[in-house]
Amino acid sequence: MARIKTIVFANQKGGVGKTTSAVNIAACLAAKGGRVLLVDSDPQGNATSGLGINKRGGAASVYDVLIGRSKASEAIQKTRFAGLYVLPSSMDLVGAEIELVEEDRREYRLRDGLAEVKDSFDYIVIDSPPSLGLLTINALTAADGVVVPLLCEYYSLEGLSQLTQTVKQIQKRYNPSLTLLGVLINMYDGRLNLSLQVMSEIKKYFGEKLFKVPVPRNVRLSEAPSYGEPIGVYDRRSKGALAYEAVTQELAARCGGAYGA
Repeated sequence: MARIKTIVFANQKGGVGKTTSAVNIAACLAAKGGRVLLVDSDPQGNATSGLGINKRGGAASVYDVLIGRSKASEAIQKTRFAGLYVLPSSMDLVGAEIELVEEDRREYRLRDGLAEVKDSFDYIVIDSPPSLGLLTINALTAADGVVVPLLCEYYSLEGLSQLTQTVKQIQKRYNPSLTLLGVLINMYDGRLNLSLQVMSEIKKYFGEKLFKVPVPRNVRLSEAPSYGEPIGVYDRRSKGALAYEAVTQELAARCGGAYGA
């Protein structure tokens, strides 16, 4: 099996820890010596600002890559964290879906844009918007594997079948090699019966696709973005940092690569 290199975090529901997971897993991979690119394809730009990059700075962004105004190599920015790079978001991305709707190969714009830099990185991690629109389709088409973050709430389960159907459609129409890497539970509280019940339901449906370590509710995880730091830098001994360390190690194994290489 070919090694999975480009990973997208996708869920059409907001507030499930998608950006938090993308940022911190990308940072963990880089901290182990990998050269990692984080692609922020969410118009909110939280992955960009969460690593201390100014999303209103006027520099080229993923939007410019999607519309063909800039090469990815011209838009990528180095963060202050060793081995970690960002292809930033911008406010312009809000209108990208409308601008692209009549363009040729509109579903492949991100994949085509990343092609020139793909060999320069050990991993490419994509944060997608909380929708199943054209930006998310681009992210899924560009990726080798998808991780689905979920909360331990029944509302989180409601849209899961829709997302898995979308993944199947992407596999059928645009990206036959796309693999479901797993389901990641965020904001987990093992003291609550509801958390245990939902975990049991997800385990029943997804089996070994469920990551072994859930990410707990942790105030330090919530604080880190305001300092422009991943949790492993902000507080590497926190429960959140230790959980993401374990998840990243498991994810790297599922991708068929060494941790950080």
